Amino acid sequence: MLNWDDYKKSEEKQVAPSTVQEEIVQEQIVQETKEETIEEHIPAEPGERAKKAKESLEMLDTKEGEEELEGLAGRVQVDDKAMINCRADLNQLVPFKYDWAWQKYLDGSANHWMPQEVNMTADIALWKSNDGLTEDERMIIMRNLGFFSTADSLVANNLVLAIYRLITNPECRQYILRQSFEEAIHTHAYQYCIESLGMDEGEIFNMYREIPSVAKKASWGLKYTKEISTPGFVTGTDETDKLLLKNLIAFYCVLEGIFFYCGFTQILSMGRRNKMTGTAEQFQYILRDESMHLNFGIDMINQIKIENPHLWDEQMRQEAAQMILEGAELEIQYARDTMPRGILGMNAGMMEEYLQFIANRRLVQIGLEEEFEGATNPFPWMSEIMDLRKEKNFFETRVIEYQTGGALTWD
Repeated sequence: MLNWDDYKKSEEKQVAPSTVQEEIVQEQIVQETKEETIEEHIPAEPGERAKKAKESLEMLDTKEGEEELEGLAGRVQVDDKAMINCRADLNQLVPFKYDWAWQKYLDGSANHWMPQEVNMTADIALWKSNDGLTEDERMIIMRNLGFFSTADSLVANNLVLAIYRLITNPECRQYILRQSFEEAIHTHAYQYCIESLGMDEGEIFNMYREIPSVAKKASWGLKYTKEISTPGFVTGTDETDKLLLKNLIAFYCVLEGIFFYCGFTQILSMGRRNKMTGTAEQFQYILRDESMHLNFGIDMINQIKIENPHLWDEQMRQEAAQMILEGAELEIQYARDTMPRGILGMNAGMMEEYLQFIANRRLVQIGLEEEFEGATNPFPWMSEIMDLRKEKNFFETRVIEYQTGGALTWD
Protein backbone atom coordinates (compact mmCIF):
# COMPACT_ATOMS: atom_id res chain seq x y z
CA MET A 1 0.00 0.00 0.00
CA LEU A 2 1.33 3.43 -0.96
CA ASN A 3 1.84 6.13 1.64
CA TRP A 4 1.45 9.82 0.77
CA ASP A 5 5.16 10.29 0.00
CA ASP A 6 5.05 7.40 -2.49
CA TYR A 7 1.91 8.83 -4.09
CA LYS A 8 3.44 12.31 -4.49
CA LYS A 9 6.54 10.84 -6.09
CA SER A 10 4.46 8.82 -8.56
CA GLU A 11 2.41 11.90 -9.49
CA GLU A 12 5.54 14.01 -9.98
CA LYS A 13 6.99 11.34 -12.22
CA GLN A 14 3.87 11.35 -14.43
CA VAL A 15 3.69 15.12 -14.93
CA ALA A 16 7.41 15.91 -15.04
CA PRO A 17 8.69 17.11 -18.47
CA SER A 18 10.82 14.53 -20.23
CA THR A 19 13.47 17.04 -21.16
CA VAL A 20 14.66 20.50 -20.13
CA GLN A 21 13.73 21.75 -23.62
CA GLU A 22 10.11 20.66 -23.19
CA GLU A 23 9.94 22.52 -19.88
CA ILE A 24 11.17 25.73 -21.53
CA VAL A 25 8.62 25.42 -24.36
CA GLN A 26 5.78 24.87 -21.89
CA GLU A 27 6.77 27.99 -19.93
CA GLN A 28 6.81 30.07 -23.15
CA ILE A 29 3.31 28.89 -24.08
CA VAL A 30 1.94 29.79 -20.65
CA GLN A 31 3.52 33.25 -20.80
CA GLU A 32 2.16 34.00 -24.30
CA THR A 33 -1.32 32.90 -23.23
CA LYS A 34 -1.22 35.25 -20.23
CA GLU A 35 -0.19 38.21 -22.44
CA GLU A 36 -3.02 37.57 -24.94
CA THR A 37 -5.83 37.31 -22.38
CA ILE A 38 -4.91 39.79 -19.66
CA GLU A 39 -6.75 42.77 -21.18
CA GLU A 40 -9.95 40.91 -22.02
CA HIS A 41 -10.23 38.92 -18.80
CA ILE A 42 -13.77 38.71 -17.37
CA PRO A 43 -14.46 36.98 -14.03
CA ALA A 44 -16.21 33.66 -14.50
CA GLU A 45 -19.68 33.04 -13.13
CA PRO A 46 -19.50 31.32 -9.74
CA GLY A 47 -20.08 27.58 -9.80
CA GLU A 48 -22.43 25.68 -7.52
CA ARG A 49 -19.81 25.18 -4.82
CA ALA A 50 -18.92 28.87 -4.77
CA LYS A 51 -22.62 29.79 -4.48
CA LYS A 52 -23.03 27.43 -1.54
CA ALA A 53 -20.00 28.98 0.15
CA LYS A 54 -21.57 32.44 -0.12
CA GLU A 55 -24.89 31.16 1.21
CA SER A 56 -23.26 29.51 4.20
CA LEU A 57 -21.49 32.75 5.13
CA GLU A 58 -24.83 34.53 5.27
CA MET A 59 -25.60 32.40 8.33
CA LEU A 60 -23.14 34.49 10.33
CA ASP A 61 -25.57 37.42 10.13
CA THR A 62 -28.62 35.46 11.25
CA LYS A 63 -30.06 34.82 14.71
CA GLU A 64 -28.87 31.21 14.46
CA GLY A 65 -25.35 32.48 13.97
CA GLU A 66 -25.67 34.73 17.00
CA GLU A 67 -26.70 31.77 19.12
CA GLU A 68 -23.49 30.02 18.14
CA LEU A 69 -21.59 32.98 19.58
CA GLU A 70 -23.34 32.85 22.94
CA GLY A 71 -20.77 33.27 25.68
CA LEU A 72 -18.31 34.87 23.22
CA ALA A 73 -19.82 38.34 23.08
CA GLY A 74 -18.48 41.18 25.17
CA ARG A 75 -15.10 41.79 26.75
CA VAL A 76 -13.96 39.28 29.33
CA GLN A 77 -13.48 40.55 32.85
CA VAL A 78 -11.11 38.87 35.32
CA ASP A 79 -13.98 37.74 37.52
CA ASP A 80 -15.58 35.99 34.54
CA LYS A 81 -12.73 33.48 34.43
CA ALA A 82 -12.72 30.10 36.18
CA MET A 83 -10.78 26.84 35.99
CA ILE A 84 -13.78 24.68 35.07
CA ASN A 85 -17.33 25.23 33.78
CA CYS A 86 -16.59 28.79 32.62
CA ARG A 87 -18.76 30.26 29.84
CA ALA A 88 -16.57 33.30 29.12
CA ASP A 89 -14.83 33.53 25.76
CA LEU A 90 -11.85 31.16 25.95
CA ASN A 91 -10.24 32.86 22.96
CA GLN A 92 -9.59 36.03 24.97
CA LEU A 93 -6.28 35.35 26.68
CA VAL A 94 -6.11 38.56 28.71
CA PRO A 95 -6.73 39.87 31.29
CA PHE A 96 -4.93 37.14 33.21
CA LYS A 97 -6.59 35.75 36.30
CA TYR A 98 -3.90 33.19 37.09
CA ASP A 99 -0.52 34.87 36.68
CA TRP A 100 1.18 31.66 37.86
CA ALA A 101 -0.12 29.82 34.79
CA TRP A 102 1.22 32.39 32.34
CA GLN A 103 4.57 32.53 34.15
CA LYS A 104 4.89 28.76 33.90
CA TYR A 105 4.21 28.99 30.16
CA LEU A 106 7.03 31.54 29.85
CA ASP A 107 9.35 29.41 31.98
CA GLY A 108 8.58 26.31 29.95
CA SER A 109 9.27 28.16 26.69
CA ALA A 110 12.62 29.34 28.06
CA ASN A 111 13.55 25.71 28.76
CA HIS A 112 13.30 24.57 25.15
CA TRP A 113 15.65 21.77 24.06
CA MET A 114 15.78 19.00 21.46
CA PRO A 115 17.11 15.43 21.83
CA GLN A 116 19.52 15.61 18.88
CA GLU A 117 21.49 18.30 20.71
CA VAL A 118 22.77 15.62 23.10
CA ASN A 119 25.85 13.65 22.06
CA MET A 120 25.24 9.90 22.38
CA THR A 121 28.65 8.73 21.13
CA ALA A 122 29.97 7.66 24.53
CA ASP A 123 26.70 5.88 25.36
CA ILE A 124 26.80 3.89 22.12
CA ALA A 125 30.38 2.77 22.73
CA LEU A 126 29.61 1.77 26.32
CA TRP A 127 26.41 -0.06 25.38
CA LYS A 128 28.17 -2.05 22.65
CA SER A 129 31.18 -2.98 24.76
CA ASN A 130 31.19 -6.43 26.37
CA ASP A 131 32.26 -5.35 29.85
CA GLY A 132 31.11 -1.72 30.05
CA LEU A 133 27.83 -2.35 31.89
CA THR A 134 26.56 -5.09 34.16
CA GLU A 135 23.43 -7.05 33.29
CA ASP A 136 21.59 -5.29 36.12
CA GLU A 137 22.57 -1.89 34.71
CA ARG A 138 21.42 -2.92 31.23
CA MET A 139 18.08 -4.08 32.59
CA ILE A 140 17.57 -0.75 34.39
CA ILE A 141 18.17 1.19 31.17
CA MET A 142 15.86 -1.01 29.11
CA ARG A 143 13.07 -1.09 31.72
CA ASN A 144 13.09 2.67 32.09
CA LEU A 145 13.14 3.39 28.38
CA GLY A 146 10.33 0.86 28.03
CA PHE A 147 8.14 2.56 30.63
CA PHE A 148 8.89 6.19 29.85
CA SER A 149 8.57 5.85 26.07
CA THR A 150 4.92 4.91 26.64
CA ALA A 151 4.19 6.92 29.78
CA ASP A 152 4.80 10.30 28.16
CA SER A 153 2.53 9.29 25.28
CA LEU A 154 -0.21 8.44 27.79
CA VAL A 155 0.24 11.82 29.45
CA ALA A 156 0.16 13.63 26.10
CA ASN A 157 -2.99 11.80 25.03
CA ASN A 158 -4.69 12.74 28.29
CA LEU A 159 -3.74 16.39 27.86
CA VAL A 160 -4.91 16.61 24.26
CA LEU A 161 -8.04 14.46 24.42
CA ALA A 162 -9.33 15.48 27.85
CA ILE A 163 -7.62 18.14 29.95
CA TYR A 164 -7.30 20.87 27.31
CA ARG A 165 -10.98 20.61 26.45
CA LEU A 166 -12.24 20.51 30.04
CA ILE A 167 -10.08 23.22 31.63
CA THR A 168 -11.88 26.47 30.83
CA ASN A 169 -9.14 29.03 31.36
CA PRO A 170 -7.08 30.34 28.41
CA GLU A 171 -3.81 31.01 30.26
CA CYS A 172 -3.88 27.50 31.71
CA ARG A 173 -4.65 26.15 28.27
CA GLN A 174 -1.63 28.03 26.94
CA TYR A 175 0.64 26.13 29.34
CA ILE A 176 -1.13 22.84 28.56
CA LEU A 177 -0.27 23.37 24.89
CA ARG A 178 3.36 23.91 25.87
CA GLN A 179 3.31 20.83 28.10
CA SER A 180 1.84 18.73 25.29
CA PHE A 181 4.72 19.76 23.04
CA GLU A 182 7.22 18.92 25.77
CA GLU A 183 5.68 15.46 26.16
CA ALA A 184 6.24 14.95 22.44
CA ILE A 185 9.89 15.98 22.88
CA HIS A 186 10.25 13.51 25.74
CA THR A 187 8.83 10.65 23.66
CA HIS A 188 11.21 11.71 20.89
CA ALA A 189 14.11 11.67 23.36
CA TYR A 190 13.39 8.11 24.48
CA GLN A 191 13.08 6.98 20.86
CA TYR A 192 16.37 8.76 20.09
CA CYS A 193 18.09 6.85 22.90
CA ILE A 194 16.57 3.53 21.81
CA GLU A 195 17.54 4.06 18.18
CA SER A 196 21.04 5.32 19.02
CA LEU A 197 21.77 2.29 21.19
CA GLY A 198 20.40 -0.12 18.58
CA MET A 199 17.83 -1.66 20.91
CA ASP A 200 15.01 -3.92 19.78
CA GLU A 201 12.26 -1.32 19.32
CA GLY A 202 9.49 -3.93 19.39
CA GLU A 203 10.69 -5.21 22.77
CA ILE A 204 11.12 -1.76 24.32
CA PHE A 205 7.87 -0.20 23.11
CA ASN A 206 5.79 -3.23 24.15
CA MET A 207 7.06 -3.45 27.72
CA TYR A 208 3.96 -1.64 28.93
CA ARG A 209 2.02 -4.68 27.70
CA GLU A 210 4.46 -7.47 28.56
CA ILE A 211 6.36 -6.57 31.76
CA PRO A 212 4.01 -6.72 34.78
CA SER A 213 5.63 -3.96 36.85
CA VAL A 214 5.50 -1.65 33.81
CA ALA A 215 2.03 -2.73 32.66
CA LYS A 216 0.47 -2.14 36.09
CA LYS A 217 1.57 1.49 36.14
CA ALA A 218 0.25 2.15 32.64
CA SER A 219 -3.06 0.41 33.38
CA TRP A 220 -3.48 2.35 36.61
CA GLY A 221 -3.20 5.67 34.78
CA LEU A 222 -5.43 4.69 31.87
CA LYS A 223 -8.44 3.94 34.08
CA TYR A 224 -8.54 7.59 35.16
CA THR A 225 -8.60 8.97 31.63
CA LYS A 226 -10.81 6.44 29.86
CA GLU A 227 -14.14 8.06 30.69
CA ILE A 228 -13.28 11.75 30.53
CA SER A 229 -11.47 11.44 27.19
CA THR A 230 -14.65 10.42 25.35
CA PRO A 231 -15.99 13.29 23.17
CA GLY A 232 -19.37 13.27 24.92
CA PHE A 233 -17.99 13.79 28.41
CA VAL A 234 -18.73 17.22 29.89
CA THR A 235 -18.28 18.70 33.34
CA GLY A 236 -20.92 20.66 35.22
CA THR A 237 -22.16 18.21 37.85
CA ASP A 238 -20.51 17.18 41.11
CA GLU A 239 -19.95 13.71 39.72
CA THR A 240 -18.28 14.78 36.48
CA ASP A 241 -16.29 17.57 38.14
CA LYS A 242 -14.90 15.04 40.60
CA LEU A 243 -13.94 12.70 37.75
CA LEU A 244 -11.90 15.52 36.22
CA LEU A 245 -10.29 16.30 39.58
CA LYS A 246 -9.37 12.63 40.04
CA ASN A 247 -7.80 12.61 36.60
CA LEU A 248 -5.67 15.64 37.44
CA ILE A 249 -4.50 14.00 40.67
CA ALA A 250 -3.77 10.72 38.87
CA PHE A 251 -1.72 12.26 36.08
CA TYR A 252 0.01 15.14 37.83
CA CYS A 253 0.47 13.83 41.38
CA VAL A 254 1.04 10.16 40.53
CA LEU A 255 2.12 9.56 36.92
CA GLU A 256 4.37 12.61 36.77
CA GLY A 257 4.76 13.07 40.52
CA ILE A 258 5.59 9.50 41.63
CA PHE A 259 5.89 7.05 38.73
CA PHE A 260 8.87 8.89 37.23
CA TYR A 261 10.99 9.06 40.35
CA CYS A 262 12.45 5.55 40.65
CA GLY A 263 13.55 5.43 37.02
CA PHE A 264 14.92 8.95 36.96
CA THR A 265 16.90 8.35 40.14
CA GLN A 266 18.39 5.19 38.63
CA ILE A 267 19.42 6.79 35.33
CA LEU A 268 20.74 9.97 36.93
CA SER A 269 22.73 7.92 39.45
CA MET A 270 24.28 6.16 36.48
CA GLY A 271 25.22 9.53 35.00
CA ARG A 272 26.83 10.56 38.30
CA ARG A 273 29.12 7.55 37.84
CA ASN A 274 30.07 8.70 34.34
CA LYS A 275 28.04 5.94 32.68
CA MET A 276 25.50 6.53 29.88
CA THR A 277 26.05 10.27 30.24
CA GLY A 278 24.14 11.19 27.07
CA THR A 279 21.07 9.27 28.20
CA ALA A 280 21.41 10.74 31.70
CA GLU A 281 21.70 14.26 30.29
CA GLN A 282 18.43 13.84 28.42
CA PHE A 283 16.76 12.47 31.55
CA GLN A 284 18.02 15.53 33.42
CA TYR A 285 16.37 17.83 30.88
CA ILE A 286 13.17 15.78 31.04
CA LEU A 287 13.14 15.82 34.84
CA ARG A 288 13.43 19.59 34.76
CA ASP A 289 10.36 19.75 32.49
CA GLU A 290 8.44 17.22 34.56
CA SER A 291 9.09 19.19 37.74
CA MET A 292 7.41 22.18 36.13
CA HIS A 293 4.51 20.00 34.91
CA LEU A 294 4.02 18.72 38.44
CA ASN A 295 4.01 22.20 39.98
CA PHE A 296 1.54 23.43 37.37
CA GLY A 297 -0.77 20.48 37.99
CA ILE A 298 -0.66 20.99 41.77
CA ASP A 299 -1.60 24.65 41.27
CA MET A 300 -4.53 23.69 39.02
CA ILE A 301 -5.80 21.13 41.51
CA ASN A 302 -5.63 23.58 44.40
CA GLN A 303 -7.26 26.36 42.35
CA ILE A 304 -10.17 24.08 41.47
CA LYS A 305 -10.53 23.24 45.16
CA ILE A 306 -10.64 26.94 46.07
CA GLU A 307 -13.27 27.74 43.45
CA ASN A 308 -15.32 24.57 44.09
CA PRO A 309 -14.93 23.75 47.81
CA HIS A 310 -17.96 21.43 47.72
CA LEU A 311 -15.97 19.00 45.55
CA TRP A 312 -13.28 18.58 48.20
CA ASP A 313 -15.47 16.71 50.66
CA GLU A 314 -14.34 13.93 52.98
CA GLN A 315 -14.97 11.21 50.41
CA MET A 316 -12.94 13.03 47.77
CA ARG A 317 -10.08 13.59 50.21
CA GLN A 318 -10.03 9.90 51.11
CA GLU A 319 -10.06 8.88 47.45
CA ALA A 320 -7.27 11.32 46.60
CA ALA A 321 -5.08 9.99 49.42
CA GLN A 322 -5.79 6.43 48.32
CA MET A 323 -4.73 7.23 44.75
CA ILE A 324 -1.40 8.66 45.90
CA LEU A 325 -0.72 5.70 48.19
CA GLU A 326 -1.58 3.23 45.43
CA GLY A 327 0.81 5.06 43.12
CA ALA A 328 3.60 4.88 45.69
CA GLU A 329 3.06 1.14 46.15
CA LEU A 330 3.15 0.50 42.39
CA GLU A 331 6.41 2.44 42.11
CA ILE A 332 7.86 0.48 45.04
CA GLN A 333 6.99 -2.75 43.23
CA TYR A 334 8.69 -1.37 40.12
CA ALA A 335 11.79 -0.58 42.19
CA ARG A 336 11.94 -4.14 43.51
CA ASP A 337 11.56 -5.50 39.99
CA THR A 338 14.32 -3.35 38.50
CA MET A 339 16.69 -3.63 41.49
CA PRO A 340 16.65 -7.21 42.79
CA ARG A 341 20.17 -6.47 44.06
CA GLY A 342 21.95 -3.34 45.24
CA ILE A 343 23.22 -1.23 42.36
CA LEU A 344 24.49 2.30 41.65
CA GLY A 345 24.77 3.13 45.34
CA MET A 346 21.15 2.27 46.04
CA ASN A 347 18.83 -0.66 46.64
CA ALA A 348 15.10 -1.37 46.71
CA GLY A 349 14.85 -0.58 50.43
CA MET A 350 16.36 2.88 49.98
CA MET A 351 14.09 3.50 47.00
CA GLU A 352 11.05 2.50 49.06
CA GLU A 353 11.87 5.11 51.69
CA TYR A 354 12.47 7.69 48.96
CA LEU A 355 9.07 6.97 47.42
CA GLN A 356 7.39 7.22 50.82
CA PHE A 357 9.07 10.59 51.23
CA ILE A 358 7.79 11.64 47.79
CA ALA A 359 4.27 10.36 48.56
CA ASN A 360 4.22 12.45 51.75
CA ARG A 361 5.10 15.52 49.72
CA ARG A 362 2.34 14.91 47.20
CA LEU A 363 -0.22 14.46 49.98
CA VAL A 364 0.77 17.69 51.70
CA GLN A 365 0.88 19.63 48.42
CA ILE A 366 -2.85 19.06 47.87
CA GLY A 367 -3.78 19.65 51.50
CA LEU A 368 -3.75 16.11 52.94
CA GLU A 369 -1.93 14.59 55.91
CA GLU A 370 1.35 12.73 55.59
CA GLU A 371 1.08 8.94 55.67
CA PHE A 372 4.66 7.78 56.31
CA GLU A 373 5.89 9.26 59.55
CA GLY A 374 9.61 9.98 59.62
CA ALA A 375 10.26 9.14 55.94
CA THR A 376 13.40 10.94 54.74
CA ASN A 377 15.14 11.48 51.44
CA PRO A 378 18.09 9.07 51.05
CA PHE A 379 19.08 10.75 47.77
CA PRO A 380 19.56 14.46 48.58
CA TRP A 381 21.39 14.97 45.28
CA MET A 382 18.04 14.45 43.50
CA SER A 383 16.71 17.57 45.20
CA GLU A 384 19.71 19.50 43.90
CA ILE A 385 19.02 18.36 40.35
CA MET A 386 15.39 19.47 40.58
CA ASP A 387 16.31 22.91 41.88
CA LEU A 388 15.73 24.90 38.69
CA ARG A 389 17.47 28.00 39.94
CA LYS A 390 20.96 26.51 39.92
CA GLU A 391 22.56 23.36 38.64
CA LYS A 392 26.29 22.67 38.62
CA ASN A 393 28.04 21.29 35.58
CA PHE A 394 26.56 17.93 36.54
CA PHE A 395 27.57 15.71 33.65
CA GLU A 396 30.45 17.93 32.49
CA THR A 397 28.33 18.97 29.53
CA ARG A 398 27.53 22.44 28.23
CA VAL A 399 24.92 23.16 30.92
CA ILE A 400 26.32 25.51 33.56
CA GLU A 401 23.46 27.23 35.37
CA TYR A 402 19.72 27.72 35.21
CA GLN A 403 18.73 31.35 35.01
CA THR A 404 15.60 32.78 36.56
CA GLY A 405 12.75 31.29 34.59
CA GLY A 406 14.68 28.12 33.88
CA ALA A 407 16.58 29.29 30.79
CA LEU A 408 20.07 27.88 30.32
CA THR A 409 23.43 29.58 30.01
CA TRP A 410 26.24 27.86 28.15
CA ASP A 411 30.00 28.03 28.28
